[in-house]
Amino acid sequence: MVGEIVESAGQAVLYGLVGFGVMAVAFVALDLVTPGHLAKVVWSERNKGAAVVLGAEMLGVGWIIAEAIRASESEEGLGYGLLSTGLYGLAGVVVMTLVFAVVGIITPGPMGAMVLEDEDGRAHPAAWVQGGMYIGTALMVGAALS
Repeated sequence: MVGEIVESAGQAVLYGLVGFGVMAVAFVALDLVTPGHLAKVVWSERNKGAAVVLGAEMLGVGWIIAEAIRASESEEGLGYGLLSTGLYGLAGVVVMTLVFAVVGIITPGPMGAMVLEDEDGRAHPAAWVQGGMYIGTALMVGAALS
């Protein structure tokens, strides 16, 4: 009984590390499509628009990872589950980044810069739209995994 708990806890840690890795890739992807260094913009400059978009992206990636973990349960074992979770998570990051790029193409002005435009202490509405796009995209990708 205790052995099963320890084994499950170890598996949870491994899935958590895979999820963290995918979140790190998502952070880098968002950093590439927005101006400036994202960590500095969010934590040092306290940009609300960047925080909205980053927060929504991380929620979306978390959702995709959770769904990928649920979908990865199989007779193939832990290694297969970890690999499939990582690959599904990375696929989600690719789709979310493409959505950001496409929305940037079809909207006026450069989307990456627009979401970082705080005005009167408020995030630009484009940041909320992009955040919603990230969460909506994650829900779709997550649903495809079940």
